[in-house]
Amino acid sequence: MSSPKRRIETDVMKMLMSDYEVTLVNDNMQEFYVRFKGPEETPFQGGLWKIHVELPDQYPYKSPSIGFVNRIFHPNIDELSGSVCLDVINQTWSPMYDMVNIFEVFLPQLLRYPNPTDPLNGEAAALLMREPKSYDAKVKEYVVKYASKDAADEADEDSGEDDEMSSVGSYESGDEEPTGNMDEI
Repeated sequence: MSSPKRRIETDVMKMLMSDYEVTLVNDNMQEFYVRFKGPEETPFQGGLWKIHVELPDQYPYKSPSIGFVNRIFHPNIDELSGSVCLDVINQTWSPMYDMVNIFEVFLPQLLRYPNPTDPLNGEAAALLMREPKSYDAKVKEYVVKYASKDAADEADEDSGEDDEMSSVGSYESGDEEPTGNMDEI
């Protein structure tokens, strides 16, 4: 019975027909990127993030995996990997939901009502609890720095190239020279 596959196609088609900008990875319905705008009247307003979505084979019975590609400052989102504290999604996830719910309800709610008691980013959680105004300021600083339309476009370019080749040219450690010399490959 191929109902999860059909359900994946239905949900992804709904996303493609929605107002969200969706980019499939290698025409694969189970992996795609969605451009997501920060919710109005929050410090995330004006931000544009590229969200990586992977649907497990057991979808919709198992929740999707969601990650921010460009950086965001939030207690429940890991700053470096971009992974979202999925407890939030897993606890409330049900097969009745679809992908559009994630972008219209879950992510806006997560950004609007962060949970600093279950943090993936301890610094963001501590700042939110101790100095909410400084937290808002830092969120806005990240929005300007990492979540402008240009930053989301750059995230597009980066991921587009890195999918084809393993990310050989992107090591930026102090000891190696970033020559970008591809002759040895």
